[in-house]
Amino acid sequence: QVQLVESGGGLVQAGGSLGLSCAASGLTFSAYAMGWFRRAPGKQREFVCAIKSNGGSTLYADSVKGRFTISRDNSKNTVYLQMNSLKSEDTAVYYCAPVNYVVGGRPILDYWGQGTQVTVSS
Repeated sequence: QVQLVESGGGLVQAGGSLGLSCAASGLTFSAYAMGWFRRAPGKQREFVCAIKSNGGSTLYADSVKGRFTISRDNSKNTVYLQMNSLKSEDTAVYYCAPVNYVVGGRPILDYWGQGTQVTVSS
């Protein structure tokens, strides 16, 4: 079965940087676009960014454009999220998931990993 294991979260000061990783198994990773999502306290999970299966194209939410960078290594079945210039409003649990890139990064599985907590102190 599909497993998604996010890691790399932590506590960082506003303006700082953090890098997240998501290791995937149980699926043909190189065949899927992948996305990052986040859920802040008291809010619904929201789309952050996505990357095509071959890494050739990316998509970002306006709130993170220019600050976050998604990348992937298909040889390691891993997708990454580099977060720079972090703001307090970036505080959330971050998740990765396979997505439908054509429809704006909509998740295609009813499955989520445990996520990784990112806390940005102001």
